[in-house]
Amino acid sequence: MAFEKWVGIGNYLSGVMSASSWCLGDWLVYGEATFTGRYRDAIELTSLDYQTLRNHAWVARSFPMSRRRDRLSFTHHAEVAALPEPEQDFWLLKAEQHAWSVKRLRREVRASLVERNTGGVGQLPDEAQNVHQLPVRAGDPTPATSAEGTVSLSVSVPPDCLEFCLATANRLGLNLDAWVAQILVAVAEATGERNDLHLPQIG
Repeated sequence: MAFEKWVGIGNYLSGVMSASSWCLGDWLVYGEATFTGRYRDAIELTSLDYQTLRNHAWVARSFPMSRRRDRLSFTHHAEVAALPEPEQDFWLLKAEQHAWSVKRLRREVRASLVERNTGGVGQLPDEAQNVHQLPVRAGDPTPATSAEGTVSLSVSVPPDCLEFCLATANRLGLNLDAWVAQILVAVAEATGERNDLHLPQIG
């Protein structure tokens, strides 16, 4: 077999694997919306572990078909799935335009996040730490405000999600606290009430 043919087969198989990852994720998302016991049944059918299945469903849910880029792999999309939607589109466009590998995309995203953060990896800019301006509703737990003006929140997640969250934060060059803080602010901004809440803009 000539080298060029061998490379061509590899490219074809890579495309098949990426397409199958999307199909698996979409299948799981449909099962989540339609049936009960979906992951137990999926594990029995696919022989894949629970966390792998959750990851596929999470990426598929993060990118509806209209936002998926055919020239990029499922793994490219997974690398940016934790980011706000405008940033997802920005980095995927860059990866597509410059034919970045997954490793290159990961490196570029991480470098951007590190540059964005003041004081080094794992810290948010001062204005992004000022989340104590958020109103607290009656019945909500009272956040603890530190001398530096930052707020500590207690967040509960299922144990089977923690490892995935830690891995995602690490891939983005952040510790878990910094990543969660960014996600909270981004989601609050997405509600369209940022002007009322005086939230900082991230990105």
